[in-house]
Amino acid sequence: MVPPVQSDLRVLIVDDQSMIRGGFEALLNAQEGIEVVGTAADGAGITEVVGRTRPDVVLMDIRMPHVGGLDATRAVLAMPGTPPRIIMLTTFDADEYVFAALRAGASGFLLKDSTPQELVHAVRVVAAGESLLAPRVTRALIADFVGRPERAAHPEAMLSVLTERELDVLRLVARGLANREIAGELFMAEQTVKTHVSRMLSKLALRDRTQLVVAAYESGLVRAGQ
Repeated sequence: MVPPVQSDLRVLIVDDQSMIRGGFEALLNAQEGIEVVGTAADGAGITEVVGRTRPDVVLMDIRMPHVGGLDATRAVLAMPGTPPRIIMLTTFDADEYVFAALRAGASGFLLKDSTPQELVHAVRVVAAGESLLAPRVTRALIADFVGRPERAAHPEAMLSVLTERELDVLRLVARGLANREIAGELFMAEQTVKTHVSRMLSKLALRDRTQLVVAAYESGLVRAGQ
């Protein structure tokens, strides 16, 4: 369940299609507790726009002319202070740029043909600090790492700060399991799983669950087919 929102969530929409921008803006502005504070047609000057509008969440199209979503995402997440959370917008569920964006720190992705309910849910979930990573994207992310020779051979170097129990939880997070499913697998309370996830994020200085998945595969802790 998404935690209740105490104040208006500020959303910035970045997409080169005016109909997408207008449609998303009208839909989100009609929701209680959400305000669209700006729109942009591409990633040019994105840091200035973010600095001026101070959004909590950015809906960022991946494929745009001039400055695309991937470069814009990197620029936003490199800004000082606490950057907004970024949801990538794409028309393809296996878009190669999605995975690069997730590695760069985006909090998730959303297909442009998602339902209005899915769009609103995505904004609230990501603003609440969760990641938005569907199981099919997790599987594609795994496949993407299969062919990467630079994966670490010894996960202990990257994950040495984690306890054995945290590593158990991380392996299941990397498989795309939800907290409730992990609790069932490891015979522990769901709240205990949440605590382990929070501690791992803190220890590894990661932003959200999506980056935990990336870390698990980049470290070599988990490999495709396990």
